[in-house]
Amino acid sequence: MSISRFSGTTLKRIHREIADLKKEDLGGISVGPVSNDIPFLWRARIPGPEGSVYEGGIFNVDITLGYDYPFSAPKVIFKTLIYHMNISDKGNVCIDILKNNWSPALSIFKVVLSLSSLLTDPNPSDPLVPSIATEFLRNRSTHDRTARQWTDLYAKPPPSPPPSPPPLSPSAASSNSPSSYSITNRSSAKGKGRANVHSAGTEGLTETQTIGIDLTSEGVETTPIPEVGSSSSRGGKRRHVEKLGDVIVIED
Repeated sequence: MSISRFSGTTLKRIHREIADLKKEDLGGISVGPVSNDIPFLWRARIPGPEGSVYEGGIFNVDITLGYDYPFSAPKVIFKTLIYHMNISDKGNVCIDILKNNWSPALSIFKVVLSLSSLLTDPNPSDPLVPSIATEFLRNRSTHDRTARQWTDLYAKPPPSPPPSPPPLSPSAASSNSPSSYSITNRSSAKGKGRANVHSAGTEGLTETQTIGIDLTSEGVETTPIPEVGSSSSRGGKRRHVEKLGDVIVIED
């Protein structure tokens, strides 16, 4: 469809409707041309009316204007699947203002309002899908349950991902890391002992600090990380090194 084929009268009417939309209270509805370069193709987003079986859903609708608009009704297609007696699975809509009751006095905005009303008040006397209309009249609870299921499946936007936590400063990261320091002394708690404090960051163990503790003293000395799985002698004692999770255990 080429814009050059639209008459001046049609283009003037389209631009007037665009200007009028800026004055309307659209509520949760959004509607307008896809782009300034394609004024004959419009797109609407219609929220499911509160209290209806479509509540919580967002229904996308394509609206195509003919070359002789507004003297012919626009073509409306629901792009979002919906369980509705007046809307087919192809998205075609059965509503009187798009057929015999169309008038040049109507506008795209009024068409969209009528579509929103159709979600609240379907018309079983002129169904596009007779089986849904029959179910609506004879088994309303089943109809409503299915309509809500379709809304959940096809019309509800996916949940937003949780926000990422703010990055920690280097000092906070080192102090708050759950594997920063783990005391793993397996020596006797009686008399003098040594507490081996192992520092591990997110990239793995980085250093080992051995803190000499007389259970009251505060002397600190730093030693290299022993190799995991190794054994060594220190002060006449045999030492074994093993890793439990993120903690290095030095056992005298």
